[in-house]
Amino acid sequence: DETEFRNFIVWLEDQKIRHYKIEDRGNLRNIHSDDWPKSFEKYMKDVNCPFKIQERQETVDWLLGLAVRLEYGDNADKYKDSTPDGARNTDNTAKNAEPLINLDVNNPDFKAGVMALANLLQIQRHDDYLVMLKERLTQDAIAKASQSKEGLPVALEKHILGFDTGDAVINEAAQILRLLHIEELRELQTKINEAIVAVQAIIADPKTDHRLGKVGR
Repeated sequence: DETEFRNFIVWLEDQKIRHYKIEDRGNLRNIHSDDWPKSFEKYMKDVNCPFKIQERQETVDWLLGLAVRLEYGDNADKYKDSTPDGARNTDNTAKNAEPLINLDVNNPDFKAGVMALANLLQIQRHDDYLVMLKERLTQDAIAKASQSKEGLPVALEKHILGFDTGDAVINEAAQILRLLHIEELRELQTKINEAIVAVQAIIADPKTDHRLGKVGR
């Protein structure tokens, strides 16, 4: 409902976000004005919302996230030790042991998310998205990922990601995943080179003696 949507935006600004001074909220509060969409578009730009006014669901989600972040920032001491009402009487140990127990892998949103992540990281896709996950979540893959490796520190800021998710934390995670993927490709190339050398050693003419610079008898 358009009226409810506009009232919702005004309530968020008045009660939680408070980006404008009270005297500057008049155009946004005038929800029956024909110019309200222009006022809302300006408001989105002023709060640095990355979405367009046509993307209502994304805009609502983003503004709610901003409101929650500001609310928490103003009352960090109050909220930092809070626990959801529904979780107070549950066995947290059991829930932590199975964090994905309620995950529905047949959910279209989950499938779309897996494919979108594959596109972002530019890794090879598969017709069956579960196969993509299995290849990364096998026992061998987990054991390999758990092995500690010594190496030189990497300055992530010096590596260009090539795309922007709109979230600095996700961008950094994507950079790390891409670097790990490149490392795996290099390791594969090294094994391929070693295999080629081994095959060449087997099929080489045994009469050839490189030390003497002679070929044949």
